[in-house]
Amino acid sequence: MLDVWYELTTFLLPFQWLSHTFMKNALLAVLLVTPLFGLLGTMVVSNRMVFFSDSLGHGAFTGIAIGVLIGGIKPLTALVLFSLFFSIVITVIKNKSSVSTDTIIGVFSSTAIALGLMIMSQGGSFAKFSSYLIGDLLSITPVEIGMLFGVFIGIVLLWLVIFNKILVISINPSLAASRGINTLLIEILFSSALAIVVAISIQWVGLLIINSMLVLPAAAARNVTSNVRQYHLVSVLLAIFAGVAGLILSYYWNTATGATIILVAAMLFFTTFLLRNRFIE
Repeated sequence: MLDVWYELTTFLLPFQWLSHTFMKNALLAVLLVTPLFGLLGTMVVSNRMVFFSDSLGHGAFTGIAIGVLIGGIKPLTALVLFSLFFSIVITVIKNKSSVSTDTIIGVFSSTAIALGLMIMSQGGSFAKFSSYLIGDLLSITPVEIGMLFGVFIGIVLLWLVIFNKILVISINPSLAASRGINTLLIEILFSSALAIVVAISIQWVGLLIINSMLVLPAAAARNVTSNVRQYHLVSVLLAIFAGVAGLILSYYWNTATGATIILVAAMLFFTTFLLRNRFIE
């Protein structure tokens, strides 16, 4: 399948930056993962879950550390499993406790990052895992692209099933419950999808900036849209644009790909912010 992609890009996009196989792999990865950020980010922004999505990165880092400590577990496997566990625990406690959501997330987030750093720094092994902090999109392999494609299909199918329910919950949880919607289950499914996307993307985007990729395209789209359909469509398109533009610019500027993508996304946000305020005036 990748051979077809290589031939297609060579024929349709005969540019210098795509003359390398690793850039073709990176472009395909961008086209698979950025729509997921744009899609899930709409609910992250609408439901004020920015702090929660940021904590998932901390939890994912702890997952890597635990995998290293136990041994015999691939870092990515440990990362995904712990991220899922972390997201579900926070969601359940948030729904069952009267304590402030920000407080609960803050406690879990700080505990997770402290535990992860403590385990990683033991015996001086932290340096070899520092790449997870900044990411390396250009190192993605064909096997990882196949995994990313599977995640893309799974998240899109799940979104089609739960979208209407999660939308009602975001507007009015009490109304959702009165209509027979299992709000806790839907929130767990959404937070799990978020955890999976964050976990598998950390190694390419980087723990330090991955939350920005969830927030910026959706926040930018919110500045220039007036209904839910436009909001989601524009968010996905802006995320894809930021990903592709960031990839190209990082090639010519010789900069970290993840950071460059975030910079483009930030510029899109500021542009839409200015357009919105000018329109209002």
